[in-house]
Amino acid sequence: MRILTIVTVLVAPLAAIAQPKPPAMDPANPISSSLKGNYERVKKFITGAADQVSPADYAFKPTPDVRSFGQLIGHVADASYMFCGAAKKEAKPPVAASIEKTVTTKDALKKALAEAFAYCDAVYAASTDATLHTPIDLFKMKMIKFNALDVNVAHDNEHYGNIVTYLRIKKLVPPSSSNM
Repeated sequence: MRILTIVTVLVAPLAAIAQPKPPAMDPANPISSSLKGNYERVKKFITGAADQVSPADYAFKPTPDVRSFGQLIGHVADASYMFCGAAKKEAKPPVAASIEKTVTTKDALKKALAEAFAYCDAVYAASTDATLHTPIDLFKMKMIKFNALDVNVAHDNEHYGNIVTYLRIKKLVPPSSSNM
């Protein structure tokens, strides 16, 4: 029993350090602040991965029938404009070209990703619990702003999962597994 207590006392602080910090919660807007925190977390991981991969590995595909690492980054940027544009009720987001299909270099893709995230940053920052109920159109369906922003976070997490696989194949430690 004594050994178990000692191990618990020594290990518990280490486990707490390894856990990501919970997002700052605005008591007046718990839903939107939680959504913003989840967005910021996955944005940090994707941006960290984009920084980490070498320029040559932006063309890397684990198999010929999947996107390259660079195409994944471009796809996340394209989707960010789509989801956040819908949440913002913009008929056409500011980037009309397909980043995934037209941008190929690390520097250009990192810049496009940063610009797409900046576009979304403004949408998340302006969101409150009250404005998350705003009706919007997405995928030719009527829904509320919350749906577009929530699906954006889910989509980013889905593709961060793909990115982690690419990093692991290249013997890189994903940002979510490191002490970023």
